[in-house]
Amino acid sequence: MPVPLGISPIGWSNDDLPELGGDIPLETCLAEARAAGYAGIELGHKFPRDAAALRPLLARHGLALVSGWYGGHLLELPLAAEIDAIETQLALLAEMGCAVMVFAEVSGSIAGDRSCPLSARPHLGPGDWRDFGATLTRLAEHCAGSGVRIAYHHHMGTVVESEAEIDRLMAATGDSVGLLLDTGHVAVAGADPKAIAARHRRRINHVHCKDVRLDVLDRARTADLSFLDAVLDGVFTVPGDGFIDFAGILQALAPADYRGWLVVEAEQDPAKAPPLAYARKGFAHLKTAMANAALPR
Repeated sequence: MPVPLGISPIGWSNDDLPELGGDIPLETCLAEARAAGYAGIELGHKFPRDAAALRPLLARHGLALVSGWYGGHLLELPLAAEIDAIETQLALLAEMGCAVMVFAEVSGSIAGDRSCPLSARPHLGPGDWRDFGATLTRLAEHCAGSGVRIAYHHHMGTVVESEAEIDRLMAATGDSVGLLLDTGHVAVAGADPKAIAARHRRRINHVHCKDVRLDVLDRARTADLSFLDAVLDGVFTVPGDGFIDFAGILQALAPADYRGWLVVEAEQDPAKAPPLAYARKGFAHLKTAMANAALPR
C-alpha cells in the first residue's frame, strides 16, 4: 500500500497566530490542498468538530482526515482528569477513522508566548521522567482502546524538545506511545532528523515534514527569539525549500516498513508564501524523496 501524503492547514490559517490567514476560507484551504495532490489533511481551528459536519465537508474535496492535535497536561492533572479531557478529541478522530492522535505535553509550554525566548522553556527533572512516562503510557493504552494511537509530538518550547529528551521519552514509555517525527522541530532543536529516524523508527507512527531556512534559524538562535517570532521570521518552510535531507530521512524509516502518513506542515505567513504554490512544491519534493528512498508511492 502506498505511503499517503497529507498536509496541515497551518500554511493557510495558523492556529497559534490567527492573524496569519485569518481571512482565508476553509473551503479555499481544502480545495487547494486537493489541487496540490494531497490525499488527506489534519485538523485546524476553522474545521467543524462534529463528524456529521466534517465527514461530508472533507468528502466533497476528496480528502481524508489525517489526525488532529491535542495538548496534554499530564504534569498538572491526574490521569483520570486527562482521560476525561481528551475524550472529545479521541471520539472525533476515532469516528473519522484516524489511526493516530498528535499529542504533546504542554504543561509550562512557552511555545505560544511571543514574550518568552526559547531558552526559557520548561524542563523535566531527572527524577520526573519515569512517572511521566508511566502516566503517558497509560493514557496511550486508553486511546488505543478506541483504535487511535498516540503520536507524541516533540515540540519547541516544551518539556520534550531536544534529542536527549526524545530519547528519554522513548526509554520511559511503553510501545503504546508512538513518536511523531517532526523534521523541522528536530532541526531547530539542533539535532539530525535522520539520526532520530534511524534510532526510533520502530516507534515512529507519524511524520510532520517541514523544512528549515538555515539563515533564519541562525538569526533566531543568535537573537534567542520566541518560537512564534521565529515562525514569523520564516524559519519553517515546505520540503525542498530548506536544508533538510528528506530522502535520507525516508531511507532511515524504510527498514521499519513505515506505512503512516507523511504530512507537510510548514507554518508560514500566507501573504508571503502563497499556500497553493508552496503546497505543490512540498508535494513534488516528497514524491521525489519517496522514490529515492524506495518507499511505496
